[in-house]
Amino acid sequence: MRVVVDANILMSCLISPLSSDRETLLESNSEFFAPNFLFAELFLHKEKIMAHSKLDEARLHEYLHQMLEFVDFFQLDLISDKNRQKAYDLCKDIDVKDSVYVALCL
Repeated sequence: MRVVVDANILMSCLISPLSSDRETLLESNSEFFAPNFLFAELFLHKEKIMAHSKLDEARLHEYLHQMLEFVDFFQLDLISDKNRQKAYDLCKDIDVKDSVYVALCL
């Protein structure tokens, strides 16, 4: 199965290392995909993740490295304009920020 993951899922995995999300990511036979800007989103929230997880920076980097081995990242320019527009139309009344993830699904 192919699954698109967003920053919230990866942050959940980092904050709760014993979470079912983390277990699913690390032990699943699924393929996981994310847009490449997800790296920036994770670093934007690094302090919050460290505070909630009570992990030091070295341990946080270790967990992040483990998880990212299972995620394939895509550049936004590889998503067609048609799929971007369709995703925007689907998300515009809910949360426009999610349109990139929906476009990647398409």
